Amino acid sequence: MKKKASAVWMGDLKSGLGSISTESGVLSNAPYGFVSRFEGGKGTNPEELIGAAHAGCFSMALSVQLGNAGLKADKIETSATVNFEKLEQGWTVTEVNLEVRAKVPGADQASFEKAANAAKAGCPISRLLNAKITMDAKLV
Repeated sequence: MKKKASAVWMGDLKSGLGSISTESGVLSNAPYGFVSRFEGGKGTNPEELIGAAHAGCFSMALSVQLGNAGLKADKIETSATVNFEKLEQGWTVTEVNLEVRAKVPGADQASFEKAANAAKAGCPISRLLNAKITMDAKLV
C-alpha cells in the first residue's frame, strides 16, 4: 500500500508560501508558510499534520489492541502535541505527547493501560522515525 501527498513551495523561507495536498483530496492546496509554522498564523504546517496523523493512527491501533483483549471502545479521543524545538543542529521534532481519553465498557485501568502502551509502541506513526527514507530528486 502506498499513500501520496504533495507540497508546492514558492519563494524564500520567510515570505514564501506553499500548499499541501493529499491524494484523497481531503487536503487540496491547503496553505502553509513561515507564519503558520513558526508564528501561529493561519494555515497548517508539517508538525500539525504529524500530530493529526499520530492521533488518528494511535486511536485505530488502540481499537485493535482493545479488540485483541475482547473489549470494544464506545469512544476513543486522542490529541497529539508535537514539540518542535530549535536545537543546535536545527529545528527538530523532539517529542510527541499523546493525550487519550476513552470510554471502554468492561475495561479496568490496568487492562486499558496495557492496550494503550501496546498501541503506542505498535502504531506505524509512532515508529515513523525508524522508517527508511528514499528520494528521487530531479531539477527541472
